[in-house]
Amino acid sequence: MTSRLCVLAAGGTGGHMFPAEALARELADRGWRIVLATDKRGEAYAATFPAEEHLALNAATGSGAVALVKAGAAILGGVRQARSAFNRLNPDIVVGFGGYPSAPALLAAISQGLPTAIHEQNAVLGRTNRLLASRVDAVASAFPTLERASARVKRDARVVGIPVRPAIRALYETPYPTPKAGGPIELLVTGGSQGARILAETAPRALADLPEPLRARLRVAQQSRPEGVEAAQAVYADAGIQAEVQPFFADMAERLARTHLVIGRAGASTCAELAIAGRPAVLIPLAIATNDHQTLNARLLTDVDAAAVIAERELTPERLSAVLADWLADPEALTRRATAAHAVGLPHAAAALADLVEATVGC
Repeated sequence: MTSRLCVLAAGGTGGHMFPAEALARELADRGWRIVLATDKRGEAYAATFPAEEHLALNAATGSGAVALVKAGAAILGGVRQARSAFNRLNPDIVVGFGGYPSAPALLAAISQGLPTAIHEQNAVLGRTNRLLASRVDAVASAFPTLERASARVKRDARVVGIPVRPAIRALYETPYPTPKAGGPIELLVTGGSQGARILAETAPRALADLPEPLRARLRVAQQSRPEGVEAAQAVYADAGIQAEVQPFFADMAERLARTHLVIGRAGASTCAELAIAGRPAVLIPLAIATNDHQTLNARLLTDVDAAAVIAERELTPERLSAVLADWLADPEALTRRATAAHAVGLPHAAAALADLVEATVGC
């Protein structure tokens, strides 16, 4: 019997590509063949994507009349490319992960009567998914909240979580390492793969403002833009804080396993990974995120008191230092927050999404 074929449509950012890759691996383990439909930006994340073929489809977005006309023309071209490819491949289903690069493949599949599904990674339905949600056969969501969706889409959407990397998934079985009295406290400061500038500058100053006995116990691992590494290291050194500052950490799962508290953004994958790993956090949602979706993402953790949120416009070294001093002074409270985070984690998201794909096809 010929194995079934799934086309995964994703691109633009790692936030779209990584969940698609996790689903690809789960489906491949079940005997499916995988084809990736993406754009030029998505190809940057596709080196390890387990697909037998990559479809490079035209896609674009923009604002303003001229840009929108050009984007529409690009998407129509991508739809024609996808229809031609699907005539050749005859896929059993096309699954989109949001973002404008997923639009051509999904529109082509809908026009050809192929089974379709979308996965929304944020707590707010994104623009592309919002336009297509009522036309696809199945909608999967990462969070119980799904703002900007119609009543019917909200009613029918299946909450599956966000498929995460296997190394992060393994942390679900790893107990939280409660800080010992007088012992080291491990902090992880993130902000995306290149490190958010505002966090890279604010976190060192906030930690330097902590009382000296607490500073002496800190072990900090911080992501920073390359141009900010030396400045951050200097602040830490002057404050007597042991710190490792790098633009990128390849061993994020290992670092998260020994971390007591995370300081970072509130991207969908970040919130999902914190819940699965069971780690308390102080989160600073990206102010320019569309529909303020990062603040809504953070509710997964703030609703159970597993995270504190500081709005970017209110972020100062003094404000962050006050929150950290309060949280780090109470190891038992950190452990309760870690337990609360763990309780809302969905470690089987890839399997749940694969089940939905197979149910949509009629397996």
